Amino acid sequence: MHGFRLALSWLTVLPLHTDRVDSRTSRTAIAVAPAVGLLLGLAAVALLHGAHWLVMPPLLAGLLTVGFLALATRGMHLDGLADTADGLGCYGPPERALSVMRDGGAGPFGVVTLIVVLGVQAVALSTLVPHRWGAVVLAIAAGRAAFTACCVRGIPAARPEGLGALVAGSQPRWVPVSWLAALVAVSTVVVPGSLWLGPVAVLLAAAAVALLLRHTRKRFGGITGDVLGAACELTTAIVLTVCALLP
Repeated sequence: MHGFRLALSWLTVLPLHTDRVDSRTSRTAIAVAPAVGLLLGLAAVALLHGAHWLVMPPLLAGLLTVGFLALATRGMHLDGLADTADGLGCYGPPERALSVMRDGGAGPFGVVTLIVVLGVQAVALSTLVPHRWGAVVLAIAAGRAAFTACCVRGIPAARPEGLGALVAGSQPRWVPVSWLAALVAVSTVVVPGSLWLGPVAVLLAAAAVALLLRHTRKRFGGITGDVLGAACELTTAIVLTVCALLP
């Protein structure tokens, strides 16, 4: 329970605090992060359902839901997405890229990436209303499952401090593999109209995260907390988009 409490504290705005932030508790928090995604997904579905009941334009509902998720997570993952984009977009050695990511401001790469990813998420959400609520929960849970892939053993931290250093290499390989298998299995049920669309969405997102990790490891020397946020938002956007392809 300490690990789940820490996951809720890290990944949501819920006023929860824990005095145990050691390596064991952090490892558990990353492993159970998809369960936090499930809760966030259900809250997003409730918001979308309310907007649909109020006959709100679907795109407006999608934008409000994206805004709600940003507020519910303190914008932490979006900040990581922007910082990762700026780090990957700059020139120079890994130290230069990490310095850009620590700067705190959003550069042109970060701003454009945020606009595109958030726009894609909002449009996809508007398309999934009102018949594919399960795809919304699937996408948000899958985004948090990406954390386990980022923290698998063998991927080092890019710097000796920060969240990345605390959780890097903390997950045995079976944890992300198990979450991937579970998401693929569940996706055949929660995305109506097609048995293959959900699994394709999850597997494409997993492939994109693998490519992101390969590139960030080469560019930065490992992962940072920002990379976790980028992997989360990228995964969510891909799963939403693919699940929205069928009418």
